[in-house]
Amino acid sequence: MRASILKRVSIAQDSFSFRICSGPNSNREQSPVSRITSIQVAQLAGVSRTTVSFVLNGITGMGISEETRNRVLAAARKLGYVPNAMARSLASGSTKTIALLMPYGDHIHVDVDAYLPRFLAGLSAACHATGYKVILEPVKESHRPGAFLDLVNSGRIDGLVVLNPRKLDDGHFHELAHKGFPLVVFGSNLTETKSMCAIGIDNRSAAQRATEHLLHLGHERIAHIGFASDDYQVVRDRLDGFRLAMETRGLDVRPEWIAFADYSAQSGYEAMRKMLAQPSRMTALFAGNDTVAFGAMAAIRDVGLRVPDDLAVVGYDDIPLAAFATPPLTTVRTEPFKEGNDAAATLLGLIAGNPVDGLHSRGLAPLIVRQSCGASGPNIEKPN
Repeated sequence: MRASILKRVSIAQDSFSFRICSGPNSNREQSPVSRITSIQVAQLAGVSRTTVSFVLNGITGMGISEETRNRVLAAARKLGYVPNAMARSLASGSTKTIALLMPYGDHIHVDVDAYLPRFLAGLSAACHATGYKVILEPVKESHRPGAFLDLVNSGRIDGLVVLNPRKLDDGHFHELAHKGFPLVVFGSNLTETKSMCAIGIDNRSAAQRATEHLLHLGHERIAHIGFASDDYQVVRDRLDGFRLAMETRGLDVRPEWIAFADYSAQSGYEAMRKMLAQPSRMTALFAGNDTVAFGAMAAIRDVGLRVPDDLAVVGYDDIPLAAFATPPLTTVRTEPFKEGNDAAATLLGLIAGNPVDGLHSRGLAPLIVRQSCGASGPNIEKPN
């Protein structure tokens, strides 16, 4: 049996084919000269090439100590070595596992938001239908770029879906995609990710339309609370859309009326209370997601104001509870289950070696008009 394993490891060591996800030319190959090899990892770690293959392909029972394993992983991480998915398949068979990476792991709580479980359900449904499993990987080291690379370098996954990436990880994502590691990024700025597969709605335009709706209702003093810090591309895109709508009308965006939450209703509540304590007061709020909007609406009520009579509110995502809020929440509708399905289908296509266009946009999300903004009329405002 050991001889059989050694033979498969040898095959893996000699495989140098890398896919590049870059639009129409996604089936090109990267020259072996430009890649970090397992030989270099072995030299840095002070072990044999076979030991490197055992560790990076997740092969156990070979008498490799934990200290040696950690040394190999550290060397691979330092050199930026990414195991080839094809080589891993030849060595030990496909892992039949992908990972969903959430760079905001510091803020993951059971009661945070309904978007994530619906996205995960859509992702898992598509994966399970093809025999794949999904690992949920929250990145809790929010200030360490590339904190997720240990998972990639371990060889335990065939591909990666990144949900709402951080700006500081952009370089690592581009590097992984260039080396051929199957990678799909959801919620990135589509105009800035041409070297990887990116999918998602146009958050900037959707946020602009949500803000324009409030402007059309006569509001000029509008605040914004992002659902997380502006480290995240999707948060910046929604803020940019808000700013663009205001500036197009010749209105100032007041810095004291811009805040950032941490996904939770509690953080939305606290941000809104701070804004309401200021001498000047806004007449409307565009919240970066519905959960933050719920917290803000509670804060508005707690200071004796009414939604929408005193302060109109618009959210983002249209999670199931939005229709049952008091009053029902006007919000941008996303489809997280379908978005998760789309992300999985794109990634599984990459893993299978199928050509996949580098950029995918699902278009503009509609605005669902309910009572929280003070408007009457049709329930759904469709994109132009």
